[in-house]
Amino acid sequence: MEFVSAYDQGFARVAACTLPLAIADPATNAERTLAQARACHEESVAVAVFPELGLSGYAIDDLLLQDPVLDAVLAGLDVIVQASADLLPVLVVGAPLRHGLSLYNCAVVIHRGRVLGVAPKSYLPNYREFYEPRHFAAGADLHGATLRIGDTDVPFGPDLIFTATDVPGLALHVEVCEDAWVPVPPSAQAVLAGATVVANISGSPINIGKSAQRHALCAQASARQLCAYVYTSAGEGESTTDLAWDGQSMVHELGVLLAESERFAQGPHRCVADVDLERIRADRVRMGTFADNARSRAGRATPFRTVEFTLAPPHTDIGLLREVDRFPFLPNDPVQLAQDCYEAYSIQVAGLERRLTAIGDPKVVLGVSGGLDSTHALIVAARAMDRLGRPRSDILAYTLPGFATSEQTKTHATALSRALGVSFEEIDITPAARQMLGDLGHPFAAGEPAYDVTFENVQAGLRTDYLFRLAGHHGGIVLGTGDLSELALGWCTYGVGDQMSHYTVNSGVPKTLIQHLIRWVIDSAQFEDEVGELLQAVLDTEISPELVPAGEDEQPQSTQAVIGPYELQDFHLHHVIRWGFRPSRIAFLAWHAWHDVEGGAWPPGFPDERRHAYDLATIRGWLEVFLQRFFGFSQFKRSALPNGPKVSTAGALSPRGDWRAPSDGNAAAWLAELHAHVPEA
Repeated sequence: MEFVSAYDQGFARVAACTLPLAIADPATNAERTLAQARACHEESVAVAVFPELGLSGYAIDDLLLQDPVLDAVLAGLDVIVQASADLLPVLVVGAPLRHGLSLYNCAVVIHRGRVLGVAPKSYLPNYREFYEPRHFAAGADLHGATLRIGDTDVPFGPDLIFTATDVPGLALHVEVCEDAWVPVPPSAQAVLAGATVVANISGSPINIGKSAQRHALCAQASARQLCAYVYTSAGEGESTTDLAWDGQSMVHELGVLLAESERFAQGPHRCVADVDLERIRADRVRMGTFADNARSRAGRATPFRTVEFTLAPPHTDIGLLREVDRFPFLPNDPVQLAQDCYEAYSIQVAGLERRLTAIGDPKVVLGVSGGLDSTHALIVAARAMDRLGRPRSDILAYTLPGFATSEQTKTHATALSRALGVSFEEIDITPAARQMLGDLGHPFAAGEPAYDVTFENVQAGLRTDYLFRLAGHHGGIVLGTGDLSELALGWCTYGVGDQMSHYTVNSGVPKTLIQHLIRWVIDSAQFEDEVGELLQAVLDTEISPELVPAGEDEQPQSTQAVIGPYELQDFHLHHVIRWGFRPSRIAFLAWHAWHDVEGGAWPPGFPDERRHAYDLATIRGWLEVFLQRFFGFSQFKRSALPNGPKVSTAGALSPRGDWRAPSDGNAAAWLAELHAHVPEA
């Protein structure tokens, strides 16, 4: 496997093409189609899709029944077939073709000098501006048929899937325009038979609102059918006697728009994107009802025929033509980000509300450190109390400074608690920690600077012990503050430590999302201005466990210096729990997402000074840390996870929900794959 090759990494490049049409002039249209096909070849495209009836024109009415036009279509088709011998892409071309006593509106699938097969339009519109049955016969029932083109009989029917023998997962099905608008389109059956990429070649005259309809249709098709959906429509040059054309083309995958063209453009144009065949496969495997649906229809559906071809794609670095989100738990669109933050915050608040009312409305006890997680848990609890009509004083917030607590974070915790109007108290744990370390015979008690795991865990454990005893004393429950990222990396103290609580609200929220949730709380003015200013101060503070004292000239203890940048580790986490990808693939995606600060979009409001880039060596190193900690170390902490709501569609780590794994597992398979397939630079 070539690490840098998009094809080796499970992608296939597709193009939805539109070109100026010459009315009833197949020879000219064939040459224009070939010009686009050659351009797609230079871009290493695997599948190039052209508009409905692109060789003749869609809006030529009764000229479709003229033999000179139909003869010229066959001649133009032969030109394309012969010229395709040296081209990489599978070409999907629209043409009117005669078969028996009827004329059919067809998608002709061509590759490397031969016609692989022909898909007739199954459903012909005969309403409003459409009169297709005047010219064509419907092809819905042509299962198992053949069509003679030149001297060759080729597969003909709506039951064809074109499968690449050398690109795993590339299985193409083609439908024509109206086929996508019926309740059960041909592609719905094709995907259950194994198709992963659906091409729709359309004429589709434009009118007000139709573009949005097309978007919705293609997005829903790709989401429901768990596939990539490549759509193109007729544009410049089609007859405007009674209609107009915008040449819209687009590519969707699993409900997400990957690329779209300019509408009403002049000249040839195309949108090109790399569809993720591995992602489609992974989603189908995880969604067991997809296979169930296929089995339930196996006895009732007409079998599909498979037509094989060899693509012979390049195994070099051709780039990656799709957006890879740096922050996969966050959308880049500001409106969607605000909506996601509203929903995430509301899920957390609703989860806590229900737990409190279910167990007799106890008080809420939590430790506040002035860091991100405890700050967010505090404002979740405050909103829950507001919605329940209870005083915020029923929140008992404690700051529990230890040997390395900074004055800055303690000040933040104190000021924020008071600004929110919660009950607040400070308990210094250092005397109790010294006593315990002395009882243990730890060298720190004798004056040595021995800052080991025991030194850290004594402080973390005491904090949790105090909180549980305080909860019992005041009739409350301990609210956990640890987040999804910390659980993934095992960055928490097990049992009598921050891993444990009576209920937790952050366990389904990754660190990168928590930062934006707090920004959203500020921007949407969920609390008073003073609270917003204090929340911003927390956001601006370095993430630290504050368990190890820093020397006079040393920086404070940094979490991310030990376990890796959360922005990278959250990237790795998402692709592991959502898709189950190989480490080499995760590294490939991470490099495309993170190697260039200027490339790609950043979430709205993301500070310029915190925008980083990572080279492959850095990505590889931190991915190795992630794999060791996630698979080889920390599952036992997740197996005993307290209750808390799932928040992200990417998944959660509750052993009762999204993630179930043995506590005594290991990371050997993942590390071996990483070392074998990811170069060190």
